[in-house]
Amino acid sequence: MHDIPSLDARSFRELCADHGLAATHQRQMLYDVMRTMPGHPSPEEIYARLKRRIPAISLATVYKNIHLFVERGVLKEVSMHHGSLRVEMNGHPHHHLVCSQCKAITDIEEEDFGMLPTLQRLPGGFEVDRYAIDVIGICAACQKAKSS
Repeated sequence: MHDIPSLDARSFRELCADHGLAATHQRQMLYDVMRTMPGHPSPEEIYARLKRRIPAISLATVYKNIHLFVERGVLKEVSMHHGSLRVEMNGHPHHHLVCSQCKAITDIEEEDFGMLPTLQRLPGGFEVDRYAIDVIGICAACQKAKSS
């Protein structure tokens, strides 16, 4: 996989301004590193890669900024009920295939599920932000390993 080019400082400042964030050097480096990572990285995976660029950065700083990015809508949290924080850069409507063995998360396009409800409010006053379907199963790699 090729690295996605980093946002220039002006574009990153605009992204931050649009989401009510200060555009710091650490945040830009964090965001740039995340753009180069495929899939749904954990904060620990992001930290390991970012530490090569900013040796003095702490895991707590990475967590704090990831949570801030999620809170402000820059990133989306994935599969929040599966035990570990995972985030993604993919802003297009999609869902997830989650392996119950290795915990891998793979995107699946929304159109592969057909029509989803468009209700903005559900019974009991529940307000819908977005629909996200997690399909739980066993990925091909784990199936292959199991049969070996």
